[in-house]
Amino acid sequence: MLWKGDIVRCYTPHARDERIRLLGLTFAMATCVLPSFAQTVNFSLAAQPSGTKEAPLTLTLKDALALAEKNDPALFAATSDAIAAGEDRKQARAALYPLLSGRSEYLGTQGDGKLPQGRFVTNDGVHVYREWAVLHQDLSPGVLSRVAIERAGAAEAIARTKVEIARRGLRATVTKNYYALIVAQRKYATAQQALDQAQHSLRISQDLERGREVAHSDVVKSQLLENGQQQALQETKLGMENARLDLAVLLFRDFDESFSIVDDLDLAPTLPPLSDVETMAGRQNPSLAAAMETLRSTRLDVTIARQAFLPTLTVDAVYGIEANAFALNSATAANKELGPVPNLGYFITASLNVPVWDWGVRRSKVRQSELKQKQAAEDLSVTQRTLIRNLRGFYDEAQTARQQIDYLRRAVDLASESLRLSALRYQAGEATIVELTDAQSSLIQARNSYDDGMVRYRLAVSNLQTLTGTF
Repeated sequence: MLWKGDIVRCYTPHARDERIRLLGLTFAMATCVLPSFAQTVNFSLAAQPSGTKEAPLTLTLKDALALAEKNDPALFAATSDAIAAGEDRKQARAALYPLLSGRSEYLGTQGDGKLPQGRFVTNDGVHVYREWAVLHQDLSPGVLSRVAIERAGAAEAIARTKVEIARRGLRATVTKNYYALIVAQRKYATAQQALDQAQHSLRISQDLERGREVAHSDVVKSQLLENGQQQALQETKLGMENARLDLAVLLFRDFDESFSIVDDLDLAPTLPPLSDVETMAGRQNPSLAAAMETLRSTRLDVTIARQAFLPTLTVDAVYGIEANAFALNSATAANKELGPVPNLGYFITASLNVPVWDWGVRRSKVRQSELKQKQAAEDLSVTQRTLIRNLRGFYDEAQTARQQIDYLRRAVDLASESLRLSALRYQAGEATIVELTDAQSSLIQARNSYDDGMVRYRLAVSNLQTLTGTF
């Protein structure tokens, strides 16, 4: 860098003018280099593991989100619940169809030597064999109205909305930690540049003191600034390392710090119009969808509870043998004189169950279902109001943050120009060391505020997308 030479040790009037010109050029170059340095510092600061030949991973935000979704236990649990709910719906659908089963029995009865059927009048012989194919069909009101399938479908829809809620919450968390690391890296780069500027100011003050152009108090002030920047650099480095650890916890099942991230902070998405955002929230908000499906589920629960007052009909069709011998044709023990007769046959049993009295259990279940339905309706109303409030709040936050970015960028330009002019005036003896250090502090503060403003906008957009989905 230009200030590494001996130009500050020249004290002739002509050399002083040359020194002023070069000093201004130096500070101009420093302020121009700082933004590009902040953009690339994330690669140079990436932790290089010892003893490995592989380069560290370079992750975009999309890559980070994909890795986090593979490792998040809450999302995994929600996904498992959704899959289980889908299986419940399949089971409810299968319950509509007849069930086919096989039944094999042997009935051995103690004989008495006199009666051919033995001691038990229910049998027609001492030995009875049953080989049945049973077809069972339930014809209850719930089966005929297919309410059980709708109820299972509503439960599955609720489970899937919970998966989306978990996914969007995870995306917001990962986005927050991702850009926390980016802004920490930018602040570290700013602190490095600020320390270089403070050290440069200290050398200038020391040289001017030796030339009896400034008092020793200027050197002391410069030393204080240099010490403060040393401490600030250490703090920003600690913050950067902690931000990297926080992000690594979310991304890697086997904890790994060997990665770098792409600084896309300046490539923020454009904020859509409010009308479009409201439309997306109405169609794609998982919390609203979950509340609506919950209300539908409670309505179906009321229907199911009321169906318990209706009669139920079941039909069993049986085909097979029930004989004294395990054979297609055989003589019966009670009528041996008839000789062998066919054993294969069928019979049908139809059962009609009419509820009469149960001490108020069914009516109590109806009241319980109706109370849950009213509660679900209230929850839906609260969800709708909360969605409108959060949508407006998040949108206004994103819009305000986006508008402030231009002011913050302008503040950085003004602070850079102020530092350049203060350095020239200090060299010319027209400004004090306090003005120079204040200009340096203002530039640092302006750059950090600009980075914080960019992160604020990205996080506001991320929070808004938890309600609307990606845009």
